[in-house]
Amino acid sequence: MYNCPMYSKELLKGTLKTIVLKLLSEQGKMYGYEITQHVKSATAGKVLLTEGALYPTLHKLEAEGFLRTEKITFGGRIRKYYHLTDSGKSAAITKINEFEEFIDTMKFIFNSKLSIESK
Repeated sequence: MYNCPMYSKELLKGTLKTIVLKLLSEQGKMYGYEITQHVKSATAGKVLLTEGALYPTLHKLEAEGFLRTEKITFGGRIRKYYHLTDSGKSAAITKINEFEEFIDTMKFIFNSKLSIESK
């Protein structure tokens, strides 16, 4: 599903939708392989998405109405490009903000000394 040499699969499992929405909000349109390569490059190989992880996520986002597809012939091959719909753009903003807040909360937890009061 995920090949994450630096991180456990559990850490990335819940973030794939957000990653896809973020990339498409920045890039406009991308095809599947392009998404995997962009993630690989952006993370210096720390996160490697497989087709088995990516395509079910893309199909789910499409079924939810967040993505639309466009088939384009390129070099004699048909590529299926994914674009955000208007509701996908809204979902991207929401998911990105939610994830950024989550990261801030995790930083707070791990950067502060948590004490457990005994009774």
